[in-house]
Amino acid sequence: MISVQSIVIVAVLLAFLIRQIAASTGDQSQFFQNCLRNCVLENCTKSGLAFKRNLQGSQNPINKLLLWTCYDECGYDCMWRTTSAFLNRNWTTPQFYGKWPFVRFLGLQEPASVFFSMTNFGTHYSMLKKFRREVRPDSPMYTLWHVFSYICLNAWIWSTVFHSRDFPITELFDYAFAYSMVLASFYCMVMRMIHRRSGYLKAVFSLLCIVFFINHFSYLSVGRFDYGYNMKANIVTGMAGAVGWIFWCLLQRRKRRYVWKCFLFIVLATSSLLLEVNDFPPIFWTFDAHSIWHLVTVPLTVLFYSFIIDDCRTLRQELYGSGDDDTRKLL
Repeated sequence: MISVQSIVIVAVLLAFLIRQIAASTGDQSQFFQNCLRNCVLENCTKSGLAFKRNLQGSQNPINKLLLWTCYDECGYDCMWRTTSAFLNRNWTTPQFYGKWPFVRFLGLQEPASVFFSMTNFGTHYSMLKKFRREVRPDSPMYTLWHVFSYICLNAWIWSTVFHSRDFPITELFDYAFAYSMVLASFYCMVMRMIHRRSGYLKAVFSLLCIVFFINHFSYLSVGRFDYGYNMKANIVTGMAGAVGWIFWCLLQRRKRRYVWKCFLFIVLATSSLLLEVNDFPPIFWTFDAHSIWHLVTVPLTVLFYSFIIDDCRTLRQELYGSGDDDTRKLL
């Protein structure tokens, strides 16, 4: 029950984050606004996309390749000027448009989050190959966990892209596909519970989840991005999935000794969300709470795949007989 309570506490705390997205002290400060306006007037063309003719060769080629416009470069420079002004007055480190100030590396806006997102992608890919080596294709849930892996791989691709460069389209894809992982975990939890039920029931539930995600994605795509709705959808779906997995683990703990892996994964994954709640300015202007959370999810991914490998192998032994699974190494 402690784990369930922790989920509720984290969910309530996360709800307060919704209000923090809309406004940031840094970009709203007069110092920043004056700096940005003067920089754009002095250095940029009327559109703000390009530098004035006498400044055309002043931009780093990598930044140019990653579509840093003149307006963006002015925003980056003024961000650091404003941050320095705040700290010189012993004020708290400001955020800009909902983000901490980060030092760019090779044109990447948030290099630590980019690297750790790529690490998560690599871990999922590596564990998927391990899953294929150790689980026979005719095992129950084999296809389902492949779908789950593909959803996660896609989400981490867009996490990498978004943290590299923040555009409205990359933000949409990052948030929407991050939710797809949360929904996929909930979906797999339900499918695990009903995997012996009729194919019709599973097909109906699958269709409902697909339609819901399409509706979720469509809603976020139209008009101004609704951070509040997206956060609530993640909280509700995440809580339902976590509570469901914990309930299933408690029911199965004596019959299936390996379910402790799933239980520990849920507890640790839920606890890691406290990093998102207890946010702090980036260490060395690079490692913030969000990037560290991405790092924490790497070993948790290994733990969860270890669980699904054990579960699929056990389900196959129950279906075909324990001795039949011994031939898996020959395949």
